[in-house]
Amino acid sequence: MKTAEVRELSTKEIKERIEDEKSMLVKMKLNHHISPMDNPLKLRSTRRIIAKLITELHSRETKELNK
Repeated sequence: MKTAEVRELSTKEIKERIEDEKSMLVKMKLNHHISPMDNPLKLRSTRRIIAKLITELHSRETKELNK
């Protein structure tokens, strides 16, 4: 997910995506500990997607507070 795609989402959608991605990350980690994943780099990409979503959410919240 690119940053431009994240900016197009509404704040509510961003919060929902954060929760979905976090739950998916937990499931992926558990599955990876049980049996190794074919592509363990998916864990890293999922963490980065979560970081992008959280960053955009925080920037929106600070813009609202500054207004």
